[in-house]
Amino acid sequence: MSKKKLGLNTICTHVGEIKDKQFKGAISPIYLSTSYEFDNVDVKRYPRYFNTPNQEHLVKKIAALENAEDALIFASGMAAISHMFLAFLQKGDHLVVQNTLYGGASNFIKEELPKYGIEFTFTNGYHVSDFEAAIQPNTKLIHIETPSNPLLTITDIKAVADLARAKGIVSSIDNTFASPINQNPIDFGINLVMHSATKYLGGHSDILAGAVAGSKEDIERIWNVGKNLGGSLSDFTVWMLERSMKTLGLRVKAQTKNARKLAKYLDKHDHIAKVNYPGLKNHPEHNLAKSQMHDFGAMMSFELIEGIDAMAFQNQLNLIKSSMSLAGVESTMLLPSETSHALLTQDERDTVGISNKLIRFSVGIETFKDLKSDIAQAINSTKTASFA
Repeated sequence: MSKKKLGLNTICTHVGEIKDKQFKGAISPIYLSTSYEFDNVDVKRYPRYFNTPNQEHLVKKIAALENAEDALIFASGMAAISHMFLAFLQKGDHLVVQNTLYGGASNFIKEELPKYGIEFTFTNGYHVSDFEAAIQPNTKLIHIETPSNPLLTITDIKAVADLARAKGIVSSIDNTFASPINQNPIDFGINLVMHSATKYLGGHSDILAGAVAGSKEDIERIWNVGKNLGGSLSDFTVWMLERSMKTLGLRVKAQTKNARKLAKYLDKHDHIAKVNYPGLKNHPEHNLAKSQMHDFGAMMSFELIEGIDAMAFQNQLNLIKSSMSLAGVESTMLLPSETSHALLTQDERDTVGISNKLIRFSVGIETFKDLKSDIAQAINSTKTASFA
């Protein structure tokens, strides 16, 4: 079944499910075995080889959603991106990576790649000219993130993909913030698309997983690294992820609808200094986002005006959780300087524009007016305390 023949929600619901031929159950059965017959069988199944029945079927759903030939799932988003880097980079190679990037990925690059003799350059900005300027003769991979975490900058996917192809370089993207519902980078020429499946693909804040999608040849290359490093998922988690993805389209569209409304509300609020959301017409890359995204997503960030403490504001929230991670059905806020980008130095955060007042907002599926009311009362309570 292909995405061209099936609707989005049909793909989410049915592609990659395992037919229960024995008991005719409506959902995929779970195969928890870690030991499978090896004699007189076509496939030598082993959990570390990413090919148990549940793993093998789930990647079909992920590949279909990303318009890819194949995919792999991992134990976390960081496992996915690290496997991807190590599959396409070796000693003496060079990586070009976007400067506005998830803090954990930045830390992995800086802490681990030098141990392998792999060189890297963080771009000065996130425009195609910044990537071109950073390319060296030994560059083998260009990695981008758009929309970026947590500033929601937008990078021109097609321009970067075209640049990489012209130079004979592999291109990859972190598509976590957009999800396959709002953006499909392979359609613009990107080679590899990775996700922290903990986020939108899982969507319920109860599993840890990662995914990479691409051509069969590229996924085979990542698999060859993966079978040695052993970062595969338990089949119960695989089953939970497949279950969660059945509602991916419904969840993300509801979250995105809320986010569009809340971004406009915050943008007009007297006590909000700045809102970062590509769906706002005043966003610097609004038109670019519109050209490469199906919709603008459910992530944003904002800063309160001077005099209102960001953490005090979050402590006043009643409905929206001050919580780690993102993309669950429940709305959450956090300070990137204290969480996702805490591993960076203050100078590094300042360089990319992540202030200590920046709040990242993951919008959930709650009723819009309830979210709006919670923000309003938290601002009023914090404002009263701050200016008393």
